[in-house]
Amino acid sequence: MIPVKPVLSSEGHPQQVFRMSARHEKIHVASADATRIEVFVEAHEAAAGIALVAHPHPLFGGTADNKVVTTLAKAFRELGCHTLRPSFRGVGGSEGVHDRGMAETDDLQAVHDYARERFGRELPVYLAGFSFGAFVTTRLAKCLADAGIPARRLVLVGTAAGFVEGDRQYATEAVTSDTIVIHGSADETVPLANVLKWAEPLEVAVNVIPGADHFFHRKLHIIRRIIHDAWKP
Repeated sequence: MIPVKPVLSSEGHPQQVFRMSARHEKIHVASADATRIEVFVEAHEAAAGIALVAHPHPLFGGTADNKVVTTLAKAFRELGCHTLRPSFRGVGGSEGVHDRGMAETDDLQAVHDYARERFGRELPVYLAGFSFGAFVTTRLAKCLADAGIPARRLVLVGTAAGFVEGDRQYATEAVTSDTIVIHGSADETVPLANVLKWAEPLEVAVNVIPGADHFFHRKLHIIRRIIHDAWKP
């Protein structure tokens, strides 16, 4: 393993980070309440942006290695971005316990702040999320906009909105009209109708993938294609 730039521990002390492969690092950042959050970082040699990708619900098996999450990260790397995939609190190497998206928003904010400090505040920041991660992403986007440092663009896949399977209710935040929203027509976890109801007053277009379930089995390549097409001049 190759040592790379040190970061601060939750106590504020320098700690050594090691590169896990030529492109992959695993680090920890401290959230607002000092909870240590695990983050998988893949730096780009000639980056034109920074992309944060948030994973699905921790209590239902969601991790940063989810196939939709890694597909999103790959798409952003192909577009020239540094990518960061945090493990929400209580998942993988992250401390803490699940907080229904509240503290998770702070966790994602900490990753955002770390990324801008490390890679440069001049780079545009893109936010992406899948399912529960999309819900948290909308919350962070609102926080950043309110602080005067809005994300350049959002990509939301299988967005948790309204009442969904498992007796969960999501008050998903409003997003800008250029947000890329992708959903499966056969999603049984988050019905397509929920997302259409959320998107309609926002005048946000929804890209519907025919036959796709919540996890986009055999449809991941379409997600990448939609994202790439949206970035074409």
